[in-house]
Amino acid sequence: QVQLVESGGGLVQAGGSLRLSCAASGSTFSSYGMAWYRQAPGKQRELVAHITSGGSTNYADSVKGRFTISRDNAKNTVALQMNSLKPEDTAVYYCNARLGAIAYWGQGTQVTVSS
Repeated sequence: QVQLVESGGGLVQAGGSLRLSCAASGSTFSSYGMAWYRQAPGKQRELVAHITSGGSTNYADSVKGRFTISRDNAKNTVALQMNSLKPEDTAVYYCNARLGAIAYWGQGTQVTVSS
């Protein structure tokens, strides 16, 4: 019942910036906890950033100080501002929405950071 569509991925040089966006369906968007995950080749999917329905945020240690997650409940969107990108940030980034035990995933968007 919830659809998530990511956008904003692409190819960027190390030190550059990208802004990912996730557009969600549903009138109860504000109740969902939202997160960005990523999966690099040969690795497990990992949590990058999380934002609660109340706006509290958490980040993976590897991105603290560089990435910022935000949400706009009026527009049903979640963004991930990525600054000072590193080659190790290269991955497919997925938008995630969770309410209790139910989780929804977007299709993912590729982020590639060159040295």
